[in-house]
Amino acid sequence: MNSPYTPGIAAQRLDDDALSENFADLHAPLDAHEAAVAADRCYFCHDAPCTTACPTDIDIPLFIRQIATATPEAAAKTIFDMNILGGMCARVCPTEELCEQVCVREVAEGKPVEIGRLQRFATDAVMAKGVMPFTRAEPTGKKVAVVGAGPAGLSCAHRLAMLGHDVTVYDAKAKAGGLNEFGIAAYKSTDDFAAKEVEWLCSIGGIEIKTGMSLGAELKIDDLVGCFPAVFLSVGLGGVNALSIDGDDKDGVDDAVSFIEDLRQASELSSLPVGRNVVVIGGGMTAVDAAVQSKLLGADNVTIAYRRGRDAMSASRYEQDLAASHGVKLLFNVRPVEIHGNGASAEIELEYTQTKGGSLTGTGEKIRLPADQVFRAIGQTLTTDGGLKLDGRKIAVSETGKTSRAGVWAGGDCAAGGDDLTVTAVAEGRDAAMDIHATLMEGA
Repeated sequence: MNSPYTPGIAAQRLDDDALSENFADLHAPLDAHEAAVAADRCYFCHDAPCTTACPTDIDIPLFIRQIATATPEAAAKTIFDMNILGGMCARVCPTEELCEQVCVREVAEGKPVEIGRLQRFATDAVMAKGVMPFTRAEPTGKKVAVVGAGPAGLSCAHRLAMLGHDVTVYDAKAKAGGLNEFGIAAYKSTDDFAAKEVEWLCSIGGIEIKTGMSLGAELKIDDLVGCFPAVFLSVGLGGVNALSIDGDDKDGVDDAVSFIEDLRQASELSSLPVGRNVVVIGGGMTAVDAAVQSKLLGADNVTIAYRRGRDAMSASRYEQDLAASHGVKLLFNVRPVEIHGNGASAEIELEYTQTKGGSLTGTGEKIRLPADQVFRAIGQTLTTDGGLKLDGRKIAVSETGKTSRAGVWAGGDCAAGGDDLTVTAVAEGRDAAMDIHATLMEGA
């Protein structure tokens, strides 16, 4: 798998045992006793700040009380009522910046109730049994198209199916799941969990998934609107911003998104090539995931280079510290200038930056780092808008997801206004489904 122009990039830098250990579950699941002890720390606050901080409005004190009373199935139902992808969100949601950050225990003692791990304990208990705690309402005879089988699309599809509608979900990839399947670090979602969650979610019935069909190619918005009384777009952000510097097209330079996708879909981690000296450009979760996994694959030196200071990074401080704990170097206030090498990347030249008058500028001071592999992680862009009105670079939507075109809703990363988080996408898909249902049933 090595390119003849990239001698520094090689597969199987580590043996299978080391790779297996490196990519094991980031947080081991709680057993029943551990969950009971963790749940006992909750004060079950009235008007709990943790619930307010949750984008999907899960009644956190209630589900923790249900765990404390040894009824994890009831706890899972409480979670799934608001967040049908609660299993994945328990694994990837930045709880340290949301519910756990405002936990009374965190404020008073510096150690929050482990809400995320307790959520996983409850949801795993139900999903392991293959139980779907919801049933479909009587069929309405209405059919809805969902374009994009990521968190927003799946959340929307499930809620619509539960309300009695038939849903056809289209996705450009060969598998459903969106970023949950293709775009997050492998150690956050082990044992093919994303695929199992999709299968479990669809077990409610009334949902058909068709893959290999993308908006703008196999699917046209006019055709969808003509065939379905309602369409929900959750197409994500498929484009990746370029570095726009000399050398960006050299061998060894790639998108972090593609690297993570290849890793997530690899049948054997030992087959994945990685450089000895890896530099990741960016400051978000994608940058951290690419950097940490490069290190886990056996890279000698891995650096995240970010153009602003630490506080401006969109990756949480927890994720930054996670990267550092794996030996990733975080370099702040630098921007890429040029990638050097004879046909392949060998070094990256960076310029130190400063902020003046609110604008980022270069200082003129430069450094070079060895870099046989460079990953771009500087943001993603909308690849198709379906001719809809935009708000900035994303599809303009109302609070309930309505777009500028009648009969079309949108949510998730492709829609303006929300955080680019799995849990936020789930909430947007759910809320759009409720608005679609109300619209379809007017006068019924």
